[in-house]
Amino acid sequence: MSTLTPAERRAVEIAARAVIAYREALAEADVPPKLRPEAFSATLSETLSEEGAAPDAVITDLVAEVAPGLGGLSSPRFFGYVLGGSMPVGIAADMLVSGWGQNVGSSWETPGVFVMERSVGKWCVDMLGLPAESAVGIVTGATVANTQGIMAARNALLTRQGWDVEDKGLFGAPEIPVLVGADAHSAPLAGLRYAGFGAGRAIRVATDDQGRVRPDAMARELDALEAPPLVILQAGQINTGAFDPFDELVPMVHAKGGWVHVDGAFGLWLAAVPELAPRLAGVAGADSWAVDLHKWLNAPFDAGLCIVRDPAALVNSMSARGAYLPTNLDAIEPTDTTLELSRRARGVPSYAILRSLGRSGVRSMIAGHCALAERLATRLAAEPGISILNEIASNQVAVAIGAGAEGDALTRAVLDRVQARGRVYPSHGEWRGRAIIRCSIIGYAMTRAEIDLLADEIIAAARAEVQAVAGGAA
Repeated sequence: MSTLTPAERRAVEIAARAVIAYREALAEADVPPKLRPEAFSATLSETLSEEGAAPDAVITDLVAEVAPGLGGLSSPRFFGYVLGGSMPVGIAADMLVSGWGQNVGSSWETPGVFVMERSVGKWCVDMLGLPAESAVGIVTGATVANTQGIMAARNALLTRQGWDVEDKGLFGAPEIPVLVGADAHSAPLAGLRYAGFGAGRAIRVATDDQGRVRPDAMARELDALEAPPLVILQAGQINTGAFDPFDELVPMVHAKGGWVHVDGAFGLWLAAVPELAPRLAGVAGADSWAVDLHKWLNAPFDAGLCIVRDPAALVNSMSARGAYLPTNLDAIEPTDTTLELSRRARGVPSYAILRSLGRSGVRSMIAGHCALAERLATRLAAEPGISILNEIASNQVAVAIGAGAEGDALTRAVLDRVQARGRVYPSHGEWRGRAIIRCSIIGYAMTRAEIDLLADEIIAAARAEVQAVAGGAA
């Protein structure tokens, strides 16, 4: 006898058909959502009714009502915020995840999922050239991955000084200096807050014109310290895509007895490509790393990895034990590597994607995106009045129109015009005091056609805005 009622079965089938239809329409649909939140208040935010509705009717209404409010974040023409495009094989696996309903806490109770997720961790550690002995936690994304890496560092650095932070907390604990690049992303700064360090007390280390930590500045800051520090470095600056000089910085920090954590949300993936890996020389010498799966691997949201060289540091700072919980003292359990006791099997879509792509497919996708970034920068730089403000180190292109304060206004106007047309969608940013159009090339389906369309749209908008300004001045 089926556990599904006819209406429940129809609900699942309607949802599956709707997913396929949505994905098929992405190639031609405008990228921005058609309506804004206030347009949905009458339908999606109405008072909850006293009586329920049939499951198939609920899903039918949901699909119809929310459609105008969906952004094309998975479109090959979405270039904002460094978001991957959710590969279809990952979507299919993600549907299985919801259907299976596995709470991935215990290897004993969810052995199939446990082995798949363990494989994801091993495969990624190997592809990225990181230490094989590392422990891996599959988390929601780089913010949590950074937080966990920072918490593992806190555990290790205080343990070395004879302080049990898991038992005593931070009250009265020995000092841990924290150093972070002046152009660090907000995610590790949030991690410092969540771990009790505070973002404001971190020492900001000077960077160069690409946002890379300067070794001379790091040396000066380290020389002034008395206690072993936590140092946060970056693989892929959010505006420039640049990498800190790990081969110089990591040995400096270790000589001081410190811990190096690397925020590698998207940039760490270049380590999987032999011809690009030298850009991250020395990154494998760090102590912990954060990397997203829903960025360059193009897994469905939400998925990331916290990777820690010393498994004990991660396990001691994460694990929660209870008499009612399954316990395997001979192996690291999923609950030993993340902040959660209950979570969905979020590693399964990444397993499916990695099986589908293979090592060569991952390398080809990353190298291809970096080449497309070079193509976009070359196209735009050839247009008078358009400047590329970064060296193309990975997949990020920082675009500015004109110069000075007037140039900032022009850049914003060009971005507004491009986004309003809806054919492509880059996002905004600021770099070295300049407003920029930030273009992130990372969606699995992006080709030269999409890159050329993006260049054409920006160039056309820039020409139109310049002409409008000239006409107004006349």
